[in-house]
Amino acid sequence: MNRPLILGWGHTAFGRHADESVESLVVAAGREALADAEVDPASIDLVVVGQFNSGMNPLGFSSSLALEIDEALFGTPAVRVENACASGSTAVHEALAHLGSGRADRVLVVGAEKMTGIPPATVGAALLGADYDAAGTTSETGFAGLFAEVALEYERRHGPVGDVLGRIGAKSHRLGAQNPFAHLRKDLGVEFCSTVSAQNPMVAAPLRRTDCSPVSDGAAALVLGREPTSSRHPGVAVAGWSSANDFLPNAKRDPLAFAATELAWHRALAEAGVGLADLDLVELHDCFTIAELNLYEVLGMAPRGAGHRVVDEGAALPGGSLPVNPSGGLKSKGHPVGATGVSQHVLASMQLTGTFPGVQIPNARRAAVHNMGGLAVANCVTVLEATE
Repeated sequence: MNRPLILGWGHTAFGRHADESVESLVVAAGREALADAEVDPASIDLVVVGQFNSGMNPLGFSSSLALEIDEALFGTPAVRVENACASGSTAVHEALAHLGSGRADRVLVVGAEKMTGIPPATVGAALLGADYDAAGTTSETGFAGLFAEVALEYERRHGPVGDVLGRIGAKSHRLGAQNPFAHLRKDLGVEFCSTVSAQNPMVAAPLRRTDCSPVSDGAAALVLGREPTSSRHPGVAVAGWSSANDFLPNAKRDPLAFAATELAWHRALAEAGVGLADLDLVELHDCFTIAELNLYEVLGMAPRGAGHRVVDEGAALPGGSLPVNPSGGLKSKGHPVGATGVSQHVLASMQLTGTFPGVQIPNARRAAVHNMGGLAVANCVTVLEATE
């Protein structure tokens, strides 16, 4: 059986979009993806929508919003999936499962979230709903507080991380400044990102504002199928994919292990028949800079406790041994929850077809996407390969 292909894609700018709704974002990204793939909407066998919502928007039934993309989608099965911050990649994996089973030949996947213009307390409560212990509670620091605890545990075991996190944040801002889809498009520099100030306050020690991804609106979409369709660019092959969930109660997880992330990562690479050295770039889930630092170790870029070496050696920079988040990542690009995983697949596909409008990794042939929900509870990894 032919490997599944990403045929085409669409991506709105991420940011604050006061005049947009979940519906308008879904429609914009979906129409762009269908046009880019050059497929007839009537040929779509399934629509999968990734959206977290969790009370941020009153409409809790969004699957059929995708039919507003084109009336030819009437009668097409549509389903919404939710898997916290991994909702987008879970939607992609649901599409891959349908293709693999033979139940579908072409699937439209759309990830979207509308998070601004909503009371901050509502957004905070929605996000905390993804944590077993914090759900239903109030918190001034929200999910930043949960990842601050990860950072404090990292410091307890391995030493201070403030300067390293500042350098990771600066990398993200430098790359995001060149990504037209990104929410935060300003190169802030290492000194600013490493220093607490009125413009860069401490959010939840030791995490500063520049260590935290922003609340964003946005959508991304892609079309998956078996045969290439677009004259605009080659299809991108899905070489391997896997997901793995960890236990939800925090007491049953080591905060630094990211054990299910590691499991999904190795499963996906094994299915693709590749190793770390075979990858040309990774788009990973850097919701906070401490997540990126810890993931350097979880994914095998450095030994446990030595993630700083990746930063010291410039390994994650463009031109390094394995560029990480050339898009600017969630940290700079933004994190509209349901859109994030789909966005990662879209931007990695652009890299592999030489069409990314930001910092392009030269001659990129293979990329990995890592997307997680909660504190490394739901984990999705996909390995993508160029076909030409």
